[in-house]
Amino acid sequence: MKHLTVGQRSPLSNLAIDDTAPITLKFTRQSLIEMDISCFALDAAGKLINDDYMVFYNQPTSPCGQIKLTHYESQPTANKGIQAEFEVNLSKLADNIDSLFFVLSADTPLNQIQSLEIGIWQQSQKAHAEYQAADFAQQQASMLMQLYRKSGVWRVSNVAQGFNGGLAAIVQHFGGDVEESNPQVREPTVAPVQAKPSLEKVMLDKAPKLVNLAKKATISLEKRQLQQLTAKVALVLDASGSMNRQYKKGRVQEVVNRILPLAVNFDDDQALDCWAFARDPQYLGEIGLSNYDGFINNAHGGWRKWALGPRINNEAEVMKAVTEFYQKDGLDVPIYVLFISDGGVNDNRGITRVMTEAAKLPIFWQFVGLGGRGYGILKKLDDMTGRVIDNCDFFELDDLDDISEEALYENMLEEFPMWLKEAKQLGIVTSL
Repeated sequence: MKHLTVGQRSPLSNLAIDDTAPITLKFTRQSLIEMDISCFALDAAGKLINDDYMVFYNQPTSPCGQIKLTHYESQPTANKGIQAEFEVNLSKLADNIDSLFFVLSADTPLNQIQSLEIGIWQQSQKAHAEYQAADFAQQQASMLMQLYRKSGVWRVSNVAQGFNGGLAAIVQHFGGDVEESNPQVREPTVAPVQAKPSLEKVMLDKAPKLVNLAKKATISLEKRQLQQLTAKVALVLDASGSMNRQYKKGRVQEVVNRILPLAVNFDDDQALDCWAFARDPQYLGEIGLSNYDGFINNAHGGWRKWALGPRINNEAEVMKAVTEFYQKDGLDVPIYVLFISDGGVNDNRGITRVMTEAAKLPIFWQFVGLGGRGYGILKKLDDMTGRVIDNCDFFELDDLDDISEEALYENMLEEFPMWLKEAKQLGIVTSL
């Protein structure tokens, strides 16, 4: 049986759980206060499918019948006892259900709960998580555990993220309706923020070669409700010797072309910051609509002349350079970093140290393995413990031609929206 520490993520298959068969989550508590346990079914944007997909004691079955609250005890007890059991059939959930969040809430601070355990069962107990009063502080709600899809695989995350404001705050966070306790009180009127021009129109005016990419990027942005997000975008390019083939074939320039629509959408300057690295990192400057075409062959004399020292891997050094660059810049908006590598990663300890510290900053790292192997710690960062928040994601491609542009944008933006929400709750991101 696997113990899941706070912040830990894992594919269900690593826990000997078959995601094509039903699983049961049992919540065992020792508590002298009343508390509630609910399950929220969310879409890819992290929003409640609809109010009927909040499964709790007063609504014990989802409309699809695949999420069921099969046992519930509401009375507090000084002895350990099972409060709730949920049965879920992940393989039969609709495609638009992207994750399930199991939430604890009470009318009083959760630190009055002596203990709480979650067990994941499938014939026998496969995994468990434990929480004590000190884990809850003064908050009245906590997003305890998440089951979510990633690249078609169901995974589990022990989130344990507290919320001020109780269950109502979480319902609103997930986009559900909450009855107004005092409907006579009105919120002050705020002038609407002017919408950004459409990405497609910007590209049509300034970079017509990228219009088709803009259309495909827009689909993913709209699905995740990111069209109006203001953020900075960075591109980090592996330029070690083993990447020569990717540069010669024009694959790295294709990466530039594909990420630029995201930068144009997110950044007020419609540009991204670019670094290359081998042993040494080099800041290559901004890439925008006026200089993106041929950037790889033109910037600083072209990729063969970049001042990177010996063409060996040193990921930790460029990650440190990117982090320091944005710390000096002020960190006033979230930052999305696309980090391209073909493997050969060896400084696992240095990378782990940088990523652990960077988790405290409003920087999300999307690592992409391109046509290589030996990705080392980059493949494992998504499940790394010891960080205040999961601040990265990883996927790999043998070749850019192996994936459609639509699927590429889906992969690039898969975990970014959830990080934004969690980072906002933790105060890491202060403006969205």
